[in-house]
Amino acid sequence: MLSILGPAGRAPVRARVSATFVDHTPDTAPTGSRRLMEATTRHLGFLPSATARLAGSPQLLEGFQKLTALFDGTTLDPVAREVVVMTVVTRNECHICVAMHSGKLRKLGADGELIAALSEQRTLADQRLEAVRQFTLAVLASAGDVADADLDAFLAHGHTARNALEVVLGIGTYTLSTLANRLTRAPLDPQLAAL
Repeated sequence: MLSILGPAGRAPVRARVSATFVDHTPDTAPTGSRRLMEATTRHLGFLPSATARLAGSPQLLEGFQKLTALFDGTTLDPVAREVVVMTVVTRNECHICVAMHSGKLRKLGADGELIAALSEQRTLADQRLEAVRQFTLAVLASAGDVADADLDAFLAHGHTARNALEVVLGIGTYTLSTLANRLTRAPLDPQLAAL
């Protein structure tokens, strides 16, 4: 826990931030978040703490859900999309996201080594997926001003210019969620802990 005290010796800054964001229920959330929370509960079988906390802003919650649906509809294959996601969430140290997307990779049939390599930010054995990971890192490191060589390496593995733009969509979507989850200090749900 961050030990910096606020003005006049108040509680540590991290504790104050944690107390600022509450786990909403459909009864306590702003009206605009309620249907989104109910849909998430129906889909997952439980309401994740992250969703309960993001519900404090209906616009943020709806924006994330819409962006997720758009990213899921891209021409990148499902495992490649998860490589983008895991690259962003491990870089941003979002433990909830790593657990959730490790589980999603398992459901997609990804092997344990791929999931471990992504979680540990290691080189992937599959060169096509490694090209996705490297391109994602290049976009992040350059704030989009990717070197020609990085783009060429991505394209050389069968990816397209459209896929490159879809990587940017994935980065934006999961940067939004990781920053919000870290800001709200959303805890890891018991349902995700095993993942």
